[in-house]
Amino acid sequence: MIDEVRLFTDGASRGNPGPAAVCYRALTTDGDVLVEHAECIGRATNNQAEYRALLLGLVACRSLTTGRVRCELDSQIVVSQLTGQFRTKNAELLALRNAVRDAANAFADVSYRQRPRSLPDIARADALANQALDACTA
Repeated sequence: MIDEVRLFTDGASRGNPGPAAVCYRALTTDGDVLVEHAECIGRATNNQAEYRALLLGLVACRSLTTGRVRCELDSQIVVSQLTGQFRTKNAELLALRNAVRDAANAFADVSYRQRPRSLPDIARADALANQALDACTA
């Protein structure tokens, strides 16, 4: 187990809702990849896919740390809802937000930060989510 993990996540949807895929990447603070995963999740909205990517990533981090997880994603809405800046009005997103908060309880500290898609680690997660989406819609 390590003290801190940087978790990069992304969700993608073609149509809103439509076929969707997710990706999470867990890295050390030095940038070494601990785990990288992408998969199709069926039909979802983009925001649902973003939440599901984060949830799956947090679950994967349980085998890596009980310490700190720094979550970095490009979804302003998800970060704003998780940090309490925005209310979560949609019932499906509320259930996913609550599931993320429950998953976060496994760690000493979890933070959420919105990052631009141009950041290389976010861009990689985006590319992997879209590759998975291409595979499941082919």
